[in-house]
Parts: sequence; structure tokens; C-alpha cells
Amino acid sequence: EKRDVLFELASLPQNSIMRRVSELVKRARVVKVHAFVIHYLRKQIAGWATVTVWNKQEKQAALIQGLEREFVMAARRYNLPLGDFPNVQRMKASLREIKDLRDIPRLNKNYVYDMEKIFSTDIPRLLEEASKPSSRAARRFLD
Repeated sequence: EKRDVLFELASLPQNSIMRRVSELVKRARVVKVHAFVIHYLRKQIAGWATVTVWNKQEKQAALIQGLEREFVMAARRYNLPLGDFPNVQRMKASLREIKDLRDIPRLNKNYVYDMEKIFSTDIPRLLEEASKPSSRAARRFLD
């Protein structure tokens, strides 16, 4: 029993690393979803190229009002899990502060590629390294 407790103590730093990697993954997924949501909304506004200034405000307000539906459409279009999407009411409030959604810069495809690389290679490598038992610490406690 003493060996089990000591081994558990030795693995505490490893658990901390796993928590940090998990938090990194969570934040990266949130960033990815936000980027694609903003990109999708911007494309919806930009698609109204012939809309007048007055009409644009109404169209933007309608887009924000129906944000729940827009979230579903963006999730389908970009294959994003709805569970990673932000709170609709807070997002609506934030979007209402933006005068013209068309002023939002376009999504940089290189950033998307880099983010996908992080999800496909970097994070799995971090998880693999973090899951290896810290043999040096374990030996120190067990000896």
C-alpha cells in the first residue's frame, strides 16, 4: 500500500501535465470554433454585396437575431461540434457591438492549416509524452 501511495505521489506532476494539455486542447477547440463562426458570419454579410447601407444594418441584425440557426449551419458546413460553440446570448451581445461585420478580416487559410496540424500531430505527441510515467521520479520514491 505504501508503494502505491508513493507511486501515486510520483505521478502527480504527470497528472498536472495531462490537465494542462487537456486545457490547451479545450482552448484550441474554442479558438477554432470562434474563428470559423466569425468567418461564416462574415461570409453571410459579404454575400449581400448589393445590399444598401440601410438594408445592411437590418440584414446584420436579422443574422444576429437568428444566431442559433447560424451556429447550426456553421457547424454543418465546417464539421464543428456544437458543444464547442460559445454561449449564444453572450455571442449575440458581442456581435451587436460590431458596427459592420464585413470589417472583420478574412480567415487566414494558413492559420487553419496550422491549427489542424496542432490537432493532428502536436497535441497527440504531447499527450503521448505526458502519459509516459515519470520513471526517474517513481524510482526516487520507490527506492
